[in-house]
Amino acid sequence: MGLASLLFSNPALFFILAVLLLYSVIAHEVAHGWVAHLFGDNTAKNSGRLTLNPVSHIDPLGAIMLLLVGFGWAKPVPVDFYRLKNYRVGLIAVSLAGCLANILIATIGIFFLQFPAINTNPMLKVIFTILVRVNIILGAFNLIPIPPLDGSKILMAFLSVSGQQIMARLERYGFFIIIILLYTGLLNPVITFMQNLIYTVIYLLFRLFGQKPY
Repeated sequence: MGLASLLFSNPALFFILAVLLLYSVIAHEVAHGWVAHLFGDNTAKNSGRLTLNPVSHIDPLGAIMLLLVGFGWAKPVPVDFYRLKNYRVGLIAVSLAGCLANILIATIGIFFLQFPAINTNPMLKVIFTILVRVNIILGAFNLIPIPPLDGSKILMAFLSVSGQQIMARLERYGFFIIIILLYTGLLNPVITFMQNLIYTVIYLLFRLFGQKPY
């Protein structure tokens, strides 16, 4: 799903997708900061991170990975979870916000794919299809409960203080754990399950409004 091959074969498509996908990871981080602000933590706001200006968010390695392999990240938005009003509810809301932002973008993409003018246009269909797939992957991957992914923070909200401390200690090794699990393929069933769960939620949402998503 990487975009590197498009750089020379179709530069216009590459540029459009690059902008859309970069803003997908930016929206993920802004959503964390915005919800944290609603729950009383102004760390992200005071750090100038509640903005869609890409300069404030782009992580060079994450951006390169996004364009090369179709999965990447932005600089994490700073959040002081202990400043949140109603700590456990705030922890769930802030952690879930980024994934919900990606699910919302995917839902909008699927909505536009319902229109024949887009679905029958090869270039537009590719743009919206990739936008949907990448955002589903971003949402699904971040829901995995391994530190420092968002799913681990959601899980922490249901753990005792000692359980939260164990998760916090695991976070320093989390990146290496994730790499090993990805390399061995052990995470694949989990990612697939999360993706199917998100697709099901989106499908039911469309059916609720009498629509059958493409």
